[in-house]
Amino acid sequence: MNSFQLRRGVVVRVDRGVSTVELPGGGTFRASWGGALLGAVHRDPDAAPTTGDRVRLRFWPDERITVESVDPRTTLLTRADADGSSRRQTLAANIDVVAVVEGLVPDPDRNRIARLLAPARAGGAQPVVILTKADLEPEAPRIAAELQALSSCPVHAVSSARGTGLEQVRALFADGRTVALLGAPGAGKSSLVNALSGDEVRRFDAPRRDGQGRPTTVTRELRPVAGGWVIDGPGLRSAGINTAVGLDDTFADLTTFADLTTLAGQCRFADCTHAVEPGCAVIAAIGAGGLHPDRLDSYRQLVAEGFRQELRHDVRLRQEEIRRHKVMHKSLRRQYRKPLDRGRW
Repeated sequence: MNSFQLRRGVVVRVDRGVSTVELPGGGTFRASWGGALLGAVHRDPDAAPTTGDRVRLRFWPDERITVESVDPRTTLLTRADADGSSRRQTLAANIDVVAVVEGLVPDPDRNRIARLLAPARAGGAQPVVILTKADLEPEAPRIAAELQALSSCPVHAVSSARGTGLEQVRALFADGRTVALLGAPGAGKSSLVNALSGDEVRRFDAPRRDGQGRPTTVTRELRPVAGGWVIDGPGLRSAGINTAVGLDDTFADLTTFADLTTLAGQCRFADCTHAVEPGCAVIAAIGAGGLHPDRLDSYRQLVAEGFRQELRHDVRLRQEEIRRHKVMHKSLRRQYRKPLDRGRW
């Protein structure tokens, strides 16, 4: 083999800057980053190889192996960094489907589902919701139908223990597609992967006393399953908001809440908060049964999180918010002083 010849491969795992790359013809190699790639990452952290990337490897005469470049990505799954800054954490690339996995027992968290769907849609992949532990919830079909109406994407209720509903999930992997799983620890992601692959490849820990599971997966790894590829990673209880778009030009994901965006454009007032204003199309839709109140609650939570993140890195916005609170508090103090000043108390 020509030591200077570049060979194509796919990143199946990343550990502390070292990529595990699988070649199409077979063989898996650990590779560090080449000089040109290091320079690209320095200029743009998103350029760093991540699970699912198509890369080019160089095999050196001294037996070193380096990742020299990353091919253009079709999709990119990211979340806000855990420190609450405006930086992004890259989760995976070249994903066809992002499946938000949520357990039916205890009750599924609708707000968490909405929060995890936001980065899925923003990254360009097809969003899907998978409700696990359907064998423990008699109302699983009804809950799945309600969540499908709320999330505006396919929702599948499955039981990994009994194998029910798995055919719908297997179809997601058809034609060699790559599916990334997102969900909180204990949601049943590893059990689902085991059921799809037909073997026990992950260790399971017993749930905690509060019903939450302990994470059994510690890194994002690409591996074959059901005729395609799955990326199962550490559990995410939530996903941060990276962009500031959405209803009223605020901080929610435009695609996730497209129905709310359309309704908001029909409100009488352009600055409608969808709370008590007359002529509010959003409130009217809730009253008429055309919009579930949980949709509006999920949107407001995303708005609040996005606003908090903006405050962390936008000095001017933070100063304006502090000034607004000072004015509000001063007005309240004057209001409560008036009775005292007039000698009524």
